[in-house]
Amino acid sequence: MAFPALGASVSAGQAEAKEVAKSQGNCTPAKVEVMRYTMGREGQTVFKVGCTEDKEAFVLVQCRARICTLLR
Repeated sequence: MAFPALGASVSAGQAEAKEVAKSQGNCTPAKVEVMRYTMGREGQTVFKVGCTEDKEAFVLVQCRARICTLLR
């Protein structure tokens, strides 16, 4: 069974996650990975955003309804 809305909502959150990584995490965003996705009324996505400053550096950003916060 395909969930087209699932992919659209996760993709939409990536732009917000990159912006939070840049503005709050002092991280120039590179690769973005979905670490966790929870569906439902309280749905959320946790992104791992790689930083270009250091190959090993990354930040975690949690997004709920396209409102994102820096976790780490």
